Amino acid sequence: MWQYCSTVFYGEYKCSGLGSSAADDPADFEAEKLYMSQDFINMMWRRTLFLKEMLERGYSFIFTINTNNKEDELESALYKASMGTYKTVIIAIVNKAYVEGEKPMLDLFLDGFWHGENTRGLISQLLLVAVHQTSFERCKFLHLHCHKLEADDPADFEAEKLYMSQDFINMMWRRTLFLKEMLERGYSFIFTVRHRCDVVWLRNPFPRLTSFNESIDLQISTDSFNGDQLSEANPINTGFYMVRSNNRTISLFEKWYAKKNYSTKLKEQDVLNGMMKEGVQREVGLSVRFLDTRYFSGFCEVSREFKAVTTVHANCCRTIGAKVVDLTAVVHDWKRFKSLSNSNSTSTLKWTNHVACNRSWKRKVT
Repeated sequence: MWQYCSTVFYGEYKCSGLGSSAADDPADFEAEKLYMSQDFINMMWRRTLFLKEMLERGYSFIFTINTNNKEDELESALYKASMGTYKTVIIAIVNKAYVEGEKPMLDLFLDGFWHGENTRGLISQLLLVAVHQTSFERCKFLHLHCHKLEADDPADFEAEKLYMSQDFINMMWRRTLFLKEMLERGYSFIFTVRHRCDVVWLRNPFPRLTSFNESIDLQISTDSFNGDQLSEANPINTGFYMVRSNNRTISLFEKWYAKKNYSTKLKEQDVLNGMMKEGVQREVGLSVRFLDTRYFSGFCEVSREFKAVTTVHANCCRTIGAKVVDLTAVVHDWKRFKSLSNSNSTSTLKWTNHVACNRSWKRKVT
């Protein structure tokens, strides 16, 4: 006999023909349970007991989750994005400002996957985290894996945030909290868009990230590279990094987020940079690799090698408009390189100067 349960609540399980099975204390199941908290674990065990009782009654069943639960929706999106990758996903975070305009920043970001080498299949591993309804709807329209990140005040994430304004800093910390929760759920990830979809993928980065040492906990991009992949003197940039889910990385993110209220006027990248200079990686036993700008390039320090560059980050740039202009030029330069790749002409190719980003620094912080 099959039993269909149309709705599952954590306070009670309502299945047609069976009545309900209450918790020992219904109040225990009323509120949201933080993933892996003791209340969460108790709730999971109570559910298991209920399902055992259904089998004892002679009922076969298909067990599924309540899709109205935001946490369950996130887990579903993560599962789909990580299928076949041992729980590794690519995470990008966008808001309303990044999906608006004649050439939205999000479209430019996705162009990289289309024009890059061996990157098209990586779209299936991408989880787009939207911090505004408009960006969430755009994500769903593009048939990507999507999650709506709720903010304490949704208006905080609606418009463009000027680099280093207080709203910008608040948005960065909210993102850090979300990424900490991903590690706690057991997911490793590449975080590729720090705040403006401003990293273009020109080649599949996984071969370069996994060939060095698969046991590295954190691999992080740099504004400039000093030649030593293990040197803590490299200035980090949190616009692109790969982190493995384990107790060491979770501890790092916990300590990092704990600095939020004690780091006035500092963005989260500056805080992490300071923590690493103080030796937090040794404190938690973390292994770190600093990525060479020859492969993981940026506007701060440009890779001159078209045949080596893997990603390009529009760092050292202040506004979305400027990033769109100069990253569009990057994509055009890349397409020109690909069209000449069978000739000797590629040796003379140069990236277009980042004129718009250089000018963006004249805009005043408010």
